[in-house]
Amino acid sequence: MWNAASIAETLHDMKHYGFSGYDSDAITFDWGFIKENRDKYVLRLNGIYERNMANSGVDSILGSATLADGGKSVVVTPEDGSDPVTYKAKNVLIATGGYPVFPAGEGIREHAISSDGFFDLEELPRKAIVVGAGYIAVELAGVLQALGTDTSLVVRKDKAIRDFDEILRDTLDDEMQRQGINIYRNTNGVEKIELDADGLKKVTLNNGEVIEGVECVLMATGRAPNVEPLNLPASGIDQNKKGYIVTDEYSKTSADSVFALGDVCGNVELTPMAIAAGRRLSDRLFGGPEHKDAKVSYDNVATVVFAHPPIGTIGLTEPQAIEKYGEDNIKMYRSKFTNLYYGPWQVEADDKPKTGMKLICAGEEELVVGLHIIGMGADEMLQGFGIAMKMGATKADFDSCIAIHPTASEEFVTMFPWGLSKQESGAKHSPVNGASRPEPSKVTSKV
Repeated sequence: MWNAASIAETLHDMKHYGFSGYDSDAITFDWGFIKENRDKYVLRLNGIYERNMANSGVDSILGSATLADGGKSVVVTPEDGSDPVTYKAKNVLIATGGYPVFPAGEGIREHAISSDGFFDLEELPRKAIVVGAGYIAVELAGVLQALGTDTSLVVRKDKAIRDFDEILRDTLDDEMQRQGINIYRNTNGVEKIELDADGLKKVTLNNGEVIEGVECVLMATGRAPNVEPLNLPASGIDQNKKGYIVTDEYSKTSADSVFALGDVCGNVELTPMAIAAGRRLSDRLFGGPEHKDAKVSYDNVATVVFAHPPIGTIGLTEPQAIEKYGEDNIKMYRSKFTNLYYGPWQVEADDKPKTGMKLICAGEEELVVGLHIIGMGADEMLQGFGIAMKMGATKADFDSCIAIHPTASEEFVTMFPWGLSKQESGAKHSPVNGASRPEPSKVTSKV
């Protein structure tokens, strides 16, 4: 759906490159068409994974599971309703993921959908409200707005993605407004949702504001670990206050031979993170003595928010870096510019979408401890820079890399002031086998 929205944005932009027809009836969008084909693609992927598991000798057991015997057994109630079956194994892995939750409030659960419900929509809503301030909220709000829905974003405080660095948070806020998304701020969430006489929704916010005539209300206010049926307390498996399973650095729970990873643990809730943790766990359990200490690192995990525009981020935000190393040990490099794509546009410079980039460096050698980008192509830029950061790159390493011109990513290796950092390379820190994040070797005392 993000790709569909991106195509819609390109069609909207085409007049700036001499193409015509956008404002005519020649271009239409069929939500049902892309939904049907997307669902077929997902179904095909499911089949591929099922066949891969079968070809690898993995038996698939479908049903609802509960742990027993202190986690040494798994009792499965089959999907067909037949009698439960008990399975025993030397090791048990819990990787049941998470699910979207609804906040309390009159009519909210009855008249709103979650992110799961978004993928069940049969038609593009004419007017929608997205409630939330995280990844999912800004991603789906961007998709809906780009595809033609009159979209509002409701946030509890002043802005979305509040935990991200300010250059990402502020630039996204500006861009969402430029695109026409209505942002309701400092609302403290939704109080209630009612149906009017026309079957449309009336949404009352906790700050007293009311939004009427809404076709779709999408709640993206958080997720919870999918662990309720598992009977964790009876198996001696510890959970934190939010219900996430507590594990050590090797994905081991408090129960012998029971492991957990992914969203049920609440530590970097990203699919590639769970895959990496699973691979390391498999290496350690089945890979022989050379893998006995295999583990995954949760430091410096690159991640992308598929907003419009996309966001890429890895490492510390500015406040986090200052708290960790002290303000006197931190140096910031930042740039905000208009991507070359928007060069031919005959509009005011302030009306062109902006790309924002920021490097956060620590210590005398200016180790790069945070890298943040928002703008066209951010999603594809980040992976390579993530490798560099895992290896301990410094600002001098970035400056030593010859720019690829003309690209947006060259800004990171030409960022002003260029070439003035201490000429010390960080290419000496191994990123393999769950190594901790690189740290600056010399810092002064925090004040």
